[in-house]
Amino acid sequence: MAYTTIDDPSIYFNTVLYTGNGSTGHAITGVNHQPDIVWIKNRDAGNALSFHDSARGVTKRMIANTNAAEDTTDPFTSFDSDGFTLNSTGGGVNGNTENYVSWNFKESADAGIDIVLWTGNGSARTISHSLSAVPSFMTTFCRSTGYHHATYHHKNTSAPETEILYLNLENVSSDDSSFWNDTAPTSSVFSVGTDNSVNQSSETYVGYLFSEKKGFSKFGGYVGSGDADGPFIYTGFRPQFVIIKKVDGSPVRGWVMEDTKRSLFNGMTRNNKIEAGADSTSTGDAKDFLSNGFKLHDITGDWFNASGTNYIYIAFAESPFVNSNGFSNNAR
Repeated sequence: MAYTTIDDPSIYFNTVLYTGNGSTGHAITGVNHQPDIVWIKNRDAGNALSFHDSARGVTKRMIANTNAAEDTTDPFTSFDSDGFTLNSTGGGVNGNTENYVSWNFKESADAGIDIVLWTGNGSARTISHSLSAVPSFMTTFCRSTGYHHATYHHKNTSAPETEILYLNLENVSSDDSSFWNDTAPTSSVFSVGTDNSVNQSSETYVGYLFSEKKGFSKFGGYVGSGDADGPFIYTGFRPQFVIIKKVDGSPVRGWVMEDTKRSLFNGMTRNNKIEAGADSTSTGDAKDFLSNGFKLHDITGDWFNASGTNYIYIAFAESPFVNSNGFSNNAR
């Protein structure tokens, strides 16, 4: 069996940088696929990360750092064959001369990416998905009413189906059966309990589900060392995009994102928090993205590498460590 079936990760995931022009009809290209999920962050200002997807349609968005319901601010005109077109002049996605990063995903079971829509019924239940594999990561949004964005990660404690994290909060993992009904997802369904964030009667929801695909995506965990010679995290590919979340200990921390389009060289420090804020840099938060994983060098803070602290991560590939023909990639 081949090491990976995805030699070119950009046909399913790609990071694209662009500059806003403050005008409607602004086409963003260079994605290398027609995206179904687009996350956009203003790099220059404190505008929140916004989520757009083809299942809900071009006019709808969700916001990462609040518990607000779906709105129609900063809409798209279309999802295009090589990107997307903005139908907004706002600072969230298209402020004039402002710099943006977009993370673009194509929905496909081959890549382990799925969008699920459902309506709550207030009773514990299962919901079907189309991954044909067990989800490793799920983040959900109530579209119709403001609730926190319930999130599942399969390495969040030894029993992740009993735990809850929120995408929009700086919270640590906590035990609560009302979210995933203390039931692990399967290759065909995931479970929700009675919490309003995932299953209030008559409310509408959207979920982004991901399963691991060798050489393309990895959803894992590690323990920090607290020194400059931090842990090496094996992913099986050269990462393009990594999100890290501290899940225990004090102080609590949020989700932090790094990618190879904003940080061009190793010793990477150009981070962005999901919750809010412009790009930030800290030499004490340096990382190296390598041919088969990433290495931490954080010695000044606890966002990535506090001693004895547990972290989870989400990673998508720039190129697989070994392609389907058995050739390895080059170091960054």
